[in-house]
Amino acid sequence: MSQSSRRNLSPRIAIAIAGATGRVGAALIAGLASEPVDLIALSRKPDPSRFPAHVGQAPVDFDAPVTLAAAMQGVDRLFLAQGTSPRQVENEIALIDAAVGAGVRHIVKLSAASLPAKLHPFDWHARIEAHLISRDIGHTMLRPTTFFDTLTRAGKPVREGTWGGAAGYGIVNLIDTRDVADAAKAVLLDPASETWQRAFHLTGPRAWTMDDVAAQLTRLLGRPVAYQQRTPAEERERLLASGVSGFVVDVLTGLDRTVRESSLQEQTATVQLLTGHAPRGLPQWLEENLSLFRGTAH
Repeated sequence: MSQSSRRNLSPRIAIAIAGATGRVGAALIAGLASEPVDLIALSRKPDPSRFPAHVGQAPVDFDAPVTLAAAMQGVDRLFLAQGTSPRQVENEIALIDAAVGAGVRHIVKLSAASLPAKLHPFDWHARIEAHLISRDIGHTMLRPTTFFDTLTRAGKPVREGTWGGAAGYGIVNLIDTRDVADAAKAVLLDPASETWQRAFHLTGPRAWTMDDVAAQLTRLLGRPVAYQQRTPAEERERLLASGVSGFVVDVLTGLDRTVRESSLQEQTATVQLLTGHAPRGLPQWLEENLSLFRGTAH
């Protein structure tokens, strides 16, 4: 059944999820799957086994603009999230324009905290936001701080006793992916949001230093865990030597800089206001993901 015919058979709104296989997108689909909406997952390679049977799928190929226009037909609201990549700006702008052309009424964009520094992907999100604001369409910007999930890269180094970086002694207010998905769900389902042109800053309940994170891991693992302080140059050299691409090195060292400078220490009540529940905290996330960090340091 085509998207347009499905919309004619039902008064329910149609919500398309771009970035449906990403962390936030997947959590959002799980949260919306039981709601009375027509849900469409946008994917480069649709896979019937990836989502619940009643979730529609539409192919999206950014090298074939016609697929973008086709995917937006019959869609009322769009959640926009693309993975961090050198083409993120180009791809998201193309999908925004396709949505506007198809008559989509509201776009919820997964953005990032606003920073004055020219760091990827923060500057990319700013460029995409500027384009979205210039178009005649309802929009909501969700600007989360750094995700708890960035700590998954610390799993092996913590196990081996080599965890460290160039984050210094700055503080960062990390946020749970599920809280961002819950906030997106709340906006997408709110009937009043269709005419919004707003931005929400999403944060966890408090800010932490990397030494604080190490102390939490020490408590949970029952063995000493330490964060080894490195200079930015040392960290860059170490990452490049490990085979990480230059693009990823730039992103990772940029994140270290935001922590070192305490650029993402903001604390808001926005998750509570949008979702009705408090944001999840770091200790809970670490407990749920403790298997990543278990093992004997050597």
